[in-house]
Amino acid sequence: MTMTTLTRRAAFGLAGAGALSFVGPAHGQPRPGTLRFGLSVWPPNLQPWQSVGQAAGMIKMLIGRRLVGFTDAGELRGELATEFGRDERDGAWVFKLDPRATFHNGDKVTSEDVKWCIEQIAGERSSAYYRTQMQDIARIETPDAQTIRLFMKEPTATVPQWFANYNMPIVSRGTRDMNNPINCGPYRISAQERGSWIELQAVPNYWQPGQPKTRTIRMTLIADESLRLAALQSGDQDFIEFVPWTGMAAVEADPRFRLESTMGPFMDILFNGTRPPFDNPLVRRAVAHAVKREDIVRVAFSGRGKILEGMPIVEGTPWWDAELSRGHNYDPERAKALLSQAGLANGFNTTLLTTGAFNMHKDSAEVAQQYLAAIGIRAELRVVDWATRTSMGIRGQYDLAVHGVSADFNDPDGLTVVLDTSLSAAHGRSFGLRTPRTTELLRKGREEFDTAKRIEIYRDMQRAALEEVPIVGLAWREQGYAFDRRVTGFKILPGALSLSSGVNLEFVAVS
Repeated sequence: MTMTTLTRRAAFGLAGAGALSFVGPAHGQPRPGTLRFGLSVWPPNLQPWQSVGQAAGMIKMLIGRRLVGFTDAGELRGELATEFGRDERDGAWVFKLDPRATFHNGDKVTSEDVKWCIEQIAGERSSAYYRTQMQDIARIETPDAQTIRLFMKEPTATVPQWFANYNMPIVSRGTRDMNNPINCGPYRISAQERGSWIELQAVPNYWQPGQPKTRTIRMTLIADESLRLAALQSGDQDFIEFVPWTGMAAVEADPRFRLESTMGPFMDILFNGTRPPFDNPLVRRAVAHAVKREDIVRVAFSGRGKILEGMPIVEGTPWWDAELSRGHNYDPERAKALLSQAGLANGFNTTLLTTGAFNMHKDSAEVAQQYLAAIGIRAELRVVDWATRTSMGIRGQYDLAVHGVSADFNDPDGLTVVLDTSLSAAHGRSFGLRTPRTTELLRKGREEFDTAKRIEIYRDMQRAALEEVPIVGLAWREQGYAFDRRVTGFKILPGALSLSSGVNLEFVAVS
């Protein structure tokens, strides 16, 4: 059996956000051992396995533990697992648990807890983000309290990455209320005022000695991007997430602060494929050729991004292809011809869903709306708050929707969550589309262990997706975190993993 032995990572991290002064526990001058963190949106819920956005995911990573996570170089590392690998004798994926791991109620974390979590996630009534993936597990064995053996229905090369997703925490099988699960992470929620602030307190005598580095994290909601930046600059907050692109240069120029940023998340357009006209791939291709992405990079991201005219495969990786990366290039005449071919030469009226919680969503939608109008697609903009946006996305209550997302991890299989329309509904995936060739090629790539063969499969997948159009890519965006230089140790995770950087809050020290 090939196993990966893991050592504890050195302390290095924080991704955070800033805030103005508020009455209550989130207000006041810095206190020793306290990190003041401004939250960009309020988490709709903290149920462990649902996907409701990055803010909820960040908190779930701090109060919970996954089997594995990622290093600052993007390599897999252990959280609950000390070792993991594939048993070449029978093909089982094997995870060895850290015998020290303990839930907040004092119970040991065991293989039976992991088995129970997988079964709940895979359940027929489950609303879990990784439900379909967990249903691909044929059998679970727990030969002892620290060993989990997973037998897949089909060979699967990327199983460990599944368990690194921030919607995959392991909670106690004694949990009865999924709104208040029994977690095993370095923090627990000590107090909150819903919609305003939330405070995380370090777990006493946490099972990983020396962690977390900071005793208290106070998260205060500051939805306005300019106010978040002002909160950092005024000293009201130590960290801000989602640094406004208009303010990144100012942070870089100020010796009091540091900016950590990377390119990895992206903006896209999603479709409701359960009714005309977006059940027709010709119409979806027309949308793909209608939008001039340079304007989105300029307007939404102040130039701190890149156009995305194909599937979101990162340039410089073995999977990227220069020609395929421009498969949905700006071509309004071609877009009009495709509409005519679909029997819609006079265009049509529709709606375009977005959120006002992030300017990048609203700005991207407004630019897209203008270019769609130029080819005859008259889209009424519907701007809602973040909780409503996630709810409407999951329920398919839209025609078109603008979304910001990243792959789950940097392997192309991480794009399954946005490109595989056969998966259960999610707010960041097109609703009710049929894209059988794309879905089948994603499956083939997942089942192939030979790298050279996977490269060819994923290029074929891109060709299929350019025709079937599960999404329309708009722009890569620079993702930034800014912090006071009194805060030490942060390193943003690379590429698609950047939205998971909040896990590193436990490694931050504040002087």
